[in-house]
Amino acid sequence: MRRRDGLYGCEKTSYFVVVAAWLAVFCLFGYRSTFAILAGPMSQTMGWTGAQVSLGYSLMMSIYAITAFFSGMILDKWGTKPVYTIAAVFCMLGFYLTAKVESLYSYYAAYAIFAGIGTGMLWVSSTISIRKWFVGKYYAKMWGIAFAGAPMAQIVLSLGVKPMLVENAGQWRDAMTILGWISLVALLLAALLAKKNPEQYGLHAFGEVPPAKGTAAQQEYPWKIGEAFSTFPIWGSILAFLTSMVAEFLIWTQVVTYWTKDLKMTLDNATNLYIIIGIAGIFTMPLLGIVSDKLVVAMKNEIKARKTMLIFGPAVGAVACLLLMTMGPQSTTLGALICVLFAVYWAIEPGGVVGYAGAIYGRVSLGKLWGLATLIVMGIGPALGSFMGGYLADTTGNFIASIKFALCSFVLSAIIAFILPLKIKVPDQQGVVLEENEDYTE
Repeated sequence: MRRRDGLYGCEKTSYFVVVAAWLAVFCLFGYRSTFAILAGPMSQTMGWTGAQVSLGYSLMMSIYAITAFFSGMILDKWGTKPVYTIAAVFCMLGFYLTAKVESLYSYYAAYAIFAGIGTGMLWVSSTISIRKWFVGKYYAKMWGIAFAGAPMAQIVLSLGVKPMLVENAGQWRDAMTILGWISLVALLLAALLAKKNPEQYGLHAFGEVPPAKGTAAQQEYPWKIGEAFSTFPIWGSILAFLTSMVAEFLIWTQVVTYWTKDLKMTLDNATNLYIIIGIAGIFTMPLLGIVSDKLVVAMKNEIKARKTMLIFGPAVGAVACLLLMTMGPQSTTLGALICVLFAVYWAIEPGGVVGYAGAIYGRVSLGKLWGLATLIVMGIGPALGSFMGGYLADTTGNFIASIKFALCSFVLSAIIAFILPLKIKVPDQQGVVLEENEDYTE
């Protein structure tokens, strides 16, 4: 089906892809956001230390990173339906079985293995499914809509679980059971709505420029992992994302403690301030997606536009870090502004780096390529950022050194993004070179 604006595809089908990705992101970040609330009651009622409980999350993230690689390979071949279906079962079991544990090691087995496999199926599949259906001036807006599921989960699920635990810490088991059923229903619905790759329906991605009349469409080069990882753009994308991820997780895990310990805010006020990041994210994610896509149109070059946003995103994060170090105990207005700036960064970086990689390497092989990239980034970034935040605070006696570390990491990410190339040589027999992208406005 060809639309009047010159794009190929079925609009209704493509919207199902966005809704399915939204549900996947909602469940993924539901796991991340609720753990911080559930960890305390688990430690209190089970007699485990905070470090022992946190180790379960660290192990889960390790398995998540490994699973992400395989999810990308499944996605390239069969689409998102099988990925979301597997995720539905394992995400449900991750919560449900953890709610039944009676020992520390059974907790590690239930949470790390089942939750790790379940959540590992969600990130690459959701981001890449959007990229496979939307390119050019459509990608970032649609990904922004899908990614808004992340702050929505942070607000809805966190606030939904919190009252149960305030009344009785032992209700963490009931909370996890409820979260398990929510995950199962949401991800089965995602699997029902999910679609295969557009080529498997004889369609083209929205935003893809159709071939000139009387000419055949140019086929994308099917990159092999070894070929792609012998080029700079994929490693540049990984390093830009990794350095931002280190800074992001440092801030996410330490900022509330910074406000309460260094600035002497009450925990209630600090928590309310932190929630602003999630509330702002609901709006900044689609809005910044629209801005990014308009930049594609203005520059008439998707690679250059995505690269520009990858410079801008961590630069905003760096500004937020600078302002964070100037806060006082009563600087709630400044604190709210800082949270909005962090939400702006969050809206740009994850989708932007996939957009750049997709524009460089095409959509055909992007699942496995970004699956391996995710394995590297998520296997290092969250753990390193969280560790450095706590370590620097412990050794210096305050969190200023931690924030400076995050600032430098954001700046390094922007520098790496600045040197990302705008073209790549494709290793085929003709020695074709991918030049700067053509006009995506047609």
